[in-house]
Amino acid sequence: MPETTATETTKKAGQRKRLIGEVVSTKMAKTIVVEVRRQKAHPHYKRVVNRSKKFYAHDENGTARLGDFVQIEETRPLSKLKRWQLKDVVQRAALVPGEAVTGEEQGA
Repeated sequence: MPETTATETTKKAGQRKRLIGEVVSTKMAKTIVVEVRRQKAHPHYKRVVNRSKKFYAHDENGTARLGDFVQIEETRPLSKLKRWQLKDVVQRAALVPGEAVTGEEQGA
């Protein structure tokens, strides 16, 4: 009888989904709202249609700012709406002179 090792019989854990989108809100404590945009062909007319969806993501340290492009990763449910967490800030938004980011706006 052939022997099977533990590594052969166990399933490989699936990779978590990752999305890239723009931060559209940072008004909640430790939570950001990320809008992910995608383009899809219309099923009948074959025209390219823009679609967007908003995801609530957990931002523990408040690193993301409004307008940043971030990478979010799927996680276990953290609250009623939060099923994603901030993984990385891909591109920072330009700071406008005269508008300083305070700790209160960041949720600190």
